[in-house]
Amino acid sequence: MLTVHAADAVCGAPDGADAVAVDGGLVVAIGAYAELTAAGPGARIRRWSGLITPGLLNAAAPALLDAAYHPDPREADELGTEPLTGDALTALPMDEARWGASARRGLQRMLRHGTTAVRGPFARPAVRTAVARSGLRVHGPGPAPAHVSLDPLASVPEPAGAFASALTVGGPADLAVFGVPDPAALRTEGAGSCVATVLGGRLVFRRS
Repeated sequence: MLTVHAADAVCGAPDGADAVAVDGGLVVAIGAYAELTAAGPGARIRRWSGLITPGLLNAAAPALLDAAYHPDPREADELGTEPLTGDALTALPMDEARWGASARRGLQRMLRHGTTAVRGPFARPAVRTAVARSGLRVHGPGPAPAHVSLDPLASVPEPAGAFASALTVGGPADLAVFGVPDPAALRTEGAGSCVATVLGGRLVFRRS
């Protein structure tokens, strides 16, 4: 179904572009909201406050999924809510089922940070399965990021350095919306300001 995502601006698009139209998992138009809705009068409209950008690439995904445990919310009183590594991880009785559940929770947290792609490879079978089922794009090996973080923006000087791919007509409809007015504010606020994530045209995260 044709869907128009409208916000205050689209990162990297010409002045006046404040909307992205997607259909069938692809971007079909980028431009002014009035023009896009006039061209597709039956489109579903999703309005957001903030900045639309390409989805983000988390290059630290192997460290976050293969070598960190994401506690179940029911374990929060005992283990906290942040990923566990080092001695805290070593103290846990881990098996493939628990690694898989941890990876699924970690992937959900990545979606809440505007992530639409991760860098592999992944050593644990349960983690590989979780990643495959998530629908997130998997990029090949590359340079290790300076910081291991759920926020891909923490390791790059400018937001564009964390974009998984360009947001172009004919390209995959992988995008994120951040509650900021411009890239400079996004650099300051980080990916925790994400209000929505769209992967292959599907809304996979929406801040309530």
